[in-house]
Amino acid sequence: MKMDNDADIRLSGVGKTFGRGENAVRAIGDATLDMKRGDFISLLGPSGCGKTTLLRIIAGLEQPTEGEVLVRGRPVWNGEKRSAEATRPISMMFQEARLFPWFTVAENVALPLRLRGVNRAEREERAFALCETVGLKGFERMRPSALSGGMRQRASLARALITGPQVLLLDEPFGALDAMTRDTLNLELMSVCQQARVTTILVTHSITEAAFLSDRVVVLAPRPARITEVVEMPFERPRSLDLQRRTEFQDMLVHLRASLTGDH
Repeated sequence: MKMDNDADIRLSGVGKTFGRGENAVRAIGDATLDMKRGDFISLLGPSGCGKTTLLRIIAGLEQPTEGEVLVRGRPVWNGEKRSAEATRPISMMFQEARLFPWFTVAENVALPLRLRGVNRAEREERAFALCETVGLKGFERMRPSALSGGMRQRASLARALITGPQVLLLDEPFGALDAMTRDTLNLELMSVCQQARVTTILVTHSITEAAFLSDRVVVLAPRPARITEVVEMPFERPRSLDLQRRTEFQDMLVHLRASLTGDH
């Protein structure tokens, strides 16, 4: 299937079933979606509906039972084999920071470059620059244990961006943080993604977070996960937290909540 020239990701009839026979559980059913370069899309749905499974399929960490995922025109899977070429532009960030405690912040951030054989001087230069971008200037030589939860997630975000990914997948990265820290990091995330024109897919339970960050919100029904609505966010960029107090934003939250519960 040929993608549009400006499309980064295409899901075509993607489905996923775990197990066989009577024990089979259908987690995702017939997910079809196009994402253009620079899009910020949120996958919004109730707990256990298959959002993370769908994200893992896009990342090439799970193989779909049926359908196809294309990243920049390249299939993520060729039969049973995952395509390294298709998944190379992808970076993923998880809810837990997953930093190595024996590495400094800069060393954790630079780890993907180290695994790619980049020399130490270049790794350090790029890690320090990204630490400054995400608000960690002055903390580069510290260990993760000395950081707050929000600062560890800043380091995790910097690590996800260090390779200059074209696609950024986020699995509830700020879900465990307090509301003020979460707001701050969401503003920084939005700014970084816009500047780099990274195609971003966020898994979230938060209706407010999805509406505030996204160009489009993809609403998923409970298992098997299926797309029930794709909602355009008509809010101009750049956005500030003041947007959340506007009547049209509150109206959008009401619409998304109704879409989630089927109360249209």
